[in-house]
Amino acid sequence: MTKAELIEEVSRVVEMTRKDSEIIVEAIFDSVVRSLKAGEKIEIRGFGSFRTRQRQSRIGRNPKTGARVEVPSKRIPYFKPSKELKDLVNTGEQMPLPPPPAEL
Repeated sequence: MTKAELIEEVSRVVEMTRKDSEIIVEAIFDSVVRSLKAGEKIEIRGFGSFRTRQRQSRIGRNPKTGARVEVPSKRIPYFKPSKELKDLVNTGEQMPLPPPPAEL
């Protein structure tokens, strides 16, 4: 699923404009990125958690020349799926969709 497909799905499920759905999806992604940059952990119950892991510096090789290259230490994002998500993926069942919003 691409980001555009996710926006379309949100728009369809919650019955709002594509533009409003795009703003919501972008806000969620921006919040996740900001939290990870700040070193915080994000936990979404029933889905999984996002966190960063520290990679140590190492010596690598340039694939073109074969020269040794110093690769600096860095933080990488890491996703750990919840048990519920793993079970849903392995049983092939679909997650239930939330009910449509009530009309006022």
